[in-house]
Amino acid sequence: MKANILLKSILLAFIAVAFASCSSEEWDDTEAHEKTEQLRKQYTQFIIGTWHFEKSLDKRRAFEQLTFNADGTLSGIRKWQTRELVTVGDTKQYTNWEDVPDENGTFTGTWSLEWIRNNKNVGENCINLYARWDENDNSTTVYSHIAYSHHILFGDANETTLKFAGIWQNSDGWISYQRGEAEPSF
Repeated sequence: MKANILLKSILLAFIAVAFASCSSEEWDDTEAHEKTEQLRKQYTQFIIGTWHFEKSLDKRRAFEQLTFNADGTLSGIRKWQTRELVTVGDTKQYTNWEDVPDENGTFTGTWSLEWIRNNKNVGENCINLYARWDENDNSTTVYSHIAYSHHILFGDANETTLKFAGIWQNSDGWISYQRGEAEPSF
């Protein structure tokens, strides 16, 4: 029990340091500052608003809706489910869909666009998403209160489509969100 509390404390301290070190308020790198300003000028007008995506595969499916506000705040809803392919007698069949623990519900946080140098000193356009679950009574891990907490490679945004990297990416390497509110089909 004490080890678990210690681990949680260390992880929370690490997250706090990571947030502080990634602040875009301090610009020691003139190139990063200029490219960040260009990125924001080019795409912020398109990103502000509500976006959604839904993807279904044989064993997993997901829905997410994100609302990006002009003041840098973010709100969203996520629904992720999985199922297994099992053998019953001589027949293969899928189990019932089940919610993925710690990955369902509503969340709020902040967002920003930033040009960041990666560990190879190459610049990348990123969308920074930091959000916590509004309610997560069924949490099972130390990370369960965090819905987003990282820089994500940013692809593009226009009047109809928003693209950034993630685990639900399409064959082109991007998650494609569509503009507007929606409800999950499942």
